[in-house]
Amino acid sequence: MGEPFRLSRYLDDLPALYSQGPESRRLGRFLLAFEQVLTGLGDPGDPGLEEVVEGIPVTADGKPLAGLHRYFDPGPDKPERERTPREFLEWLAGWVALDLGSDWDEATRRRILAEIVPSYRLRGTPAGLRNVLRAYTGLEPRIQELFGTLRVGEAVVGESTLLGGGPPHYFLVEAFLPASAVKDLAREEEKLRAVIDAEKPAHTFYDLRILIPTMQIGVHSTIGMDTVLGNVAGDAAASL
Repeated sequence: MGEPFRLSRYLDDLPALYSQGPESRRLGRFLLAFEQVLTGLGDPGDPGLEEVVEGIPVTADGKPLAGLHRYFDPGPDKPERERTPREFLEWLAGWVALDLGSDWDEATRRRILAEIVPSYRLRGTPAGLRNVLRAYTGLEPRIQELFGTLRVGEAVVGESTLLGGGPPHYFLVEAFLPASAVKDLAREEEKLRAVIDAEKPAHTFYDLRILIPTMQIGVHSTIGMDTVLGNVAGDAAASL
């Protein structure tokens, strides 16, 4: 509650009669409880309502504590005093319809919360799906809508050139996983499909192609750790 003989500042707002005599000390101590709850006593670890809303101008280390707006900012790259407390992450996720994975650490939760909201503005588009996949998995997926026929110009067969195109409402997702993910490939595919199924337009269907880097000549590699001999890939269609 503060120093042993600290008196509430609220005494200054009362008639002078209440600041005189031996009972004034007891009254000043009694009012400290109300000051702590309503105004706060400058303790960033136990702020009052006013300090929660407006922030504490100066903390013990001389740095400001942000006000109410910090509770709406996951702030993955911000100091603790400028972002929502860890206990409020679940609450904040509920505001944006995001289920925080039980296996995500705090840093991952903050990062995904910060990245997912801008992606909602692009929902239903390849860019939106790409951003959500990147936020959830940390990967850089490639999404192709296989429309049209042969394209002539600056083209590379198998990459930027297509013969015949694809069916309507179809797209291809290619996810490049690190070699370390081979041991848990089924779980990685399940995670990717869950995100795609939740974010894609209902009338569309897709193929998911999981690509794992194979052995590269001239690059330092360790068999069983960051090198795979052969082609390990998942390629299956899913539709609604």
